[in-house]
Amino acid sequence: MSSEAIAVAARHGSPRARLFVHQLRAEQLVFWRSKEAALFIFLFPMLLFVLLGSVYSGKIYGVPASHALLAGLIGYGCANTAFAGLAIQLVLRRENAILKRLRATPLPAVTYVAALLVSTLLVFALQTVALFLIGRVFYGTPFPTAIGSLVLAVIVGAAAFAALGVATASLIHSAEGSSAVVNFILLPMAFLTGSFGPTRHYPSFLRAIGDVLPLKYFIDLMNAIYLHGHALWTKPLALGVLAAWGAGGLAVAVLKFRWEPREG
Repeated sequence: MSSEAIAVAARHGSPRARLFVHQLRAEQLVFWRSKEAALFIFLFPMLLFVLLGSVYSGKIYGVPASHALLAGLIGYGCANTAFAGLAIQLVLRRENAILKRLRATPLPAVTYVAALLVSTLLVFALQTVALFLIGRVFYGTPFPTAIGSLVLAVIVGAAAFAALGVATASLIHSAEGSSAVVNFILLPMAFLTGSFGPTRHYPSFLRAIGDVLPLKYFIDLMNAIYLHGHALWTKPLALGVLAAWGAGGLAVAVLKFRWEPREG
């Protein structure tokens, strides 16, 4: 959704809806005007895809390597955008007292959180489309056939990782350490769950760790939907595990989230 389209939508509907659309537009403007966010959150998965696609050859999971890498890097993009990007953003806003000042305005907390989450979903959706286009141009990867299942999977994955991102932000104590903490979680998770290539040659204890992480199950969904054309509901285990991780993250966020900077 472009900023112009958001602005048009803001002129219609109920006052609450207009307030939501106005805040959503503000979140999109803040994101795209930040060079760091555009580079490390939006563009980095694409850069990894181009680099890894140039290195891998042959087949992975019985399909051309570029196809499997595309599915894996959509998974990494989801975690990078909805988990890491959101967590760091919330910690910085909290510790710089931006969230505290927002609470003193007439903007309802629910409206702010909803706009932030929808903005994150829009960024990830655009990133997914861009990855498919890059794959098509550079490596001849096909476009997905199960479009409806893909859209639903993007929403489910973004929701689960956003909940985990808010929960993680609630537990991080300082703005200075936010990036280090989040990347300490994100990068090992990406390697252990197959975002950057197959894990079958990893030691068994590393595979066991990867088997309990939420990113593995989102990648399983992407593999089923994109690589094999299956519907979303053919992976009930992956959906259940993602829902469980998302519910756990939501519970922690509800109990621990703070609007004010931490003292000391």
